[in-house]
Amino acid sequence: MSVRGYVLIESEVGKAKAVGEAVRGVKHTDARVIAVDTVTGPFDVIVQLEADDLDKLGNAITEGIQRVEGVQRTTTCLAVRLG
Repeated sequence: MSVRGYVLIESEVGKAKAVGEAVRGVKHTDARVIAVDTVTGPFDVIVQLEADDLDKLGNAITEGIQRVEGVQRTTTCLAVRLG
């Protein structure tokens, strides 16, 4: 069973577009980037990731997304199946 997460990214001022483009190009063996959207509101970019397990998802975030230049902070929301 795979794990899906939404990574909410706060970028440096004026860097949202560059961060979105850079994250779109992130290749990590542990997870797959499903979608990248530049958004308005308290976050600048939202990334949908999928991985085989929670540890692999976390590795892709800390070793991939958080190392992109211009990323200041990330918040990860895990998708769950209720009911």
